[in-house]
Amino acid sequence: MLGAISIILGATGLGLIPWPSAAGHATIMHLPAILGGIIEGPIVGLLIGLIFGIFSFIRATNPIFADPLIAVLPRLFIGVAAYYAYRSTKNFNQSTSLILAGAVGTIVNTAGVLILAVVRGYLPASAAWAVAFTNGIPEIIVAAVFSLIIGKALINFQKNS
Repeated sequence: MLGAISIILGATGLGLIPWPSAAGHATIMHLPAILGGIIEGPIVGLLIGLIFGIFSFIRATNPIFADPLIAVLPRLFIGVAAYYAYRSTKNFNQSTSLILAGAVGTIVNTAGVLILAVVRGYLPASAAWAVAFTNGIPEIIVAAVFSLIIGKALINFQKNS
């Protein structure tokens, strides 16, 4: 189901939100990978991240994402990181764990893309930091909120099924 949502977000462009920054858009395409990692584990999170990465590469609106290393590699680790963040803290407080998993998955995505963009010469470090603040912080907040709300609903649904 989350893989299908990722495909819809990628194919329709609904996963990219116009945003006044150097990147030109913010994304919610990482949310299915985060939720997939939390609910189904690191392999499912990795596969949904792969879907996100492939769409990012195919629909590259920015030369940075025409580089498959940048478009795909960081996205593979979104759901994996979210899974381990959730798994390592869920016994303390489920809500906090879901919020943390959403934030960690987003940070892995944003940091991975920006670090590779700097290392591969697409962006100067100053521009990467600007994008990290203008896109990264709002994306972290959105992912944390959605991970909490949707994550709780999916966990409850899974328990009752």
